[in-house]
Amino acid sequence: MKSKKITPVTLSIFKNLFAAICEEMGVTLARSAFSTNIKERKDFSCALFDHDGRMIAQAAHIPVHLGSMPLSVAAAIRSFDLAPGDAVILNDPYQGGTHLPDITFVSPVFVGRLKRPAFYVATRAHHADIGGQSPGSMPLATHVEAEGVVIPPTLYYKGGRPNRSFLKKFLAQVRDPKERQADLAAQHAANRIGTKRLLELTQRHGIEALRAIIRAHRRYENRITRQALSCIPKGRYRFTDYLDDDGLTTRNLALPVLIDVTASRVVIDFTKAASQVSGPVNAPYAVTLSAVAYVFRSLILALTGEDCLSLEPITLKTKAGTIVDARYPAPVAGGNVETSQRIVDVLFGALTKALPQLIPAASQGTMNNLACGNADFGYYETLAGGMGARPKRDGIDAIHTHMTNTMNTPIEALESALPLRITQYKIRKGSGGRGRYKGGDGLIREYEFLNDTRVSLLTERRRFSPYGLRGGTPGKAGRNYLITRKGKKKLPGKAEFTVPGGGRVRIETPGGGGYGKKKRM
Repeated sequence: MKSKKITPVTLSIFKNLFAAICEEMGVTLARSAFSTNIKERKDFSCALFDHDGRMIAQAAHIPVHLGSMPLSVAAAIRSFDLAPGDAVILNDPYQGGTHLPDITFVSPVFVGRLKRPAFYVATRAHHADIGGQSPGSMPLATHVEAEGVVIPPTLYYKGGRPNRSFLKKFLAQVRDPKERQADLAAQHAANRIGTKRLLELTQRHGIEALRAIIRAHRRYENRITRQALSCIPKGRYRFTDYLDDDGLTTRNLALPVLIDVTASRVVIDFTKAASQVSGPVNAPYAVTLSAVAYVFRSLILALTGEDCLSLEPITLKTKAGTIVDARYPAPVAGGNVETSQRIVDVLFGALTKALPQLIPAASQGTMNNLACGNADFGYYETLAGGMGARPKRDGIDAIHTHMTNTMNTPIEALESALPLRITQYKIRKGSGGRGRYKGGDGLIREYEFLNDTRVSLLTERRRFSPYGLRGGTPGKAGRNYLITRKGKKKLPGKAEFTVPGGGRVRIETPGGGGYGKKKRM
């Protein structure tokens, strides 16, 4: 198939064929995994890459994973001359990773007699525990290595044989070695399915035809991206929002952005962001890039109806050693899950000045992270909240928004697997901002721990509420409580503590901002 014969219909067919492979990889991973976080919440992502490590396709999984995964794949390719049967494992946040629980598996795909990989397949999954100073590996640490095991690019399989030396050392440092080993095996199984499907596709159509289609689709993405960016009025757009704190002090952290739109490019400048801090809200560059990719992919979809993105006409500027471009040994557990959300908020806040009839009010702006465990178990989950109201529609209640896209953990699955009970789970009525269009409400989830349990909370929007737009009011800030026989105690947004058996933790998630002034009756 020559490139001159590649029609829009052909591009659409193959775009969906590649995406379907990613979806099947995800189904395999969820069905094979042992941990509740992966099999129930589906906290993972799958993607395909070409021979140069550039992304070809992704499933509709987790935005913060997908935008950053190409940097991990690039690190794997740089580190090894990969051969058939090899697979690379890594989670290093300074080599394309996000935070330590997110482990990436990269496998090369060899076609025929080609000496170099024709493709790469990759999965990234959030493991329930990766070691470190507290169960669930989301602590209030001051050093990245206190958050868990740091894995630089490492050969997990060599010629089809597992790296038993690495595995033994790794499993000795985590709290549930059997579950970790099973979840890693599930990621490897997902990569094998991706490899199998790519080889079937290559056998049917030929490697040169597929490469021509991939090149044509990349040109198409570039054209659509430039078309969408041309719809943004030229100018310089600024916005500043704040992180509540870093968990170790009460000082808020500024996140200003400048977006410079010209006729041919968009430059996003985060160089004025706060310096990296002692607490775990520092975001690696890969996370910031991922948030930028998510925002502009969403914008392109809204402006053109096409779900695609090319980063070629978009320049991201950061300053090393800030909370958006953290450097070793900064802790990063919350940078991936909390700072990424605030980066989205400031980008949309700036863009509302350019496209006021398109951009929604702020959503909850946090993932409400809870990690818990003791000698017998470790668990982690995020909680939904209110979506910001949109220019012509209310926000949605109790939904994951922006950089997270995980599922709800069913109470039945949680209580059957872990020594805890859910004593409340409901919509937090009235927490969405008011306006012509109402912000979505957050939720309330209350956990009762049957035994003494160590709990870590990494939550945001407990001080700075999600903003409303065009006269809409902010959503209500979130709240966290510890309830024991001694009474009810309000907790800070970021905390690490022990809950005695029979004690409860109650999390009330933020509502989304309202949009527009409410019409008078």
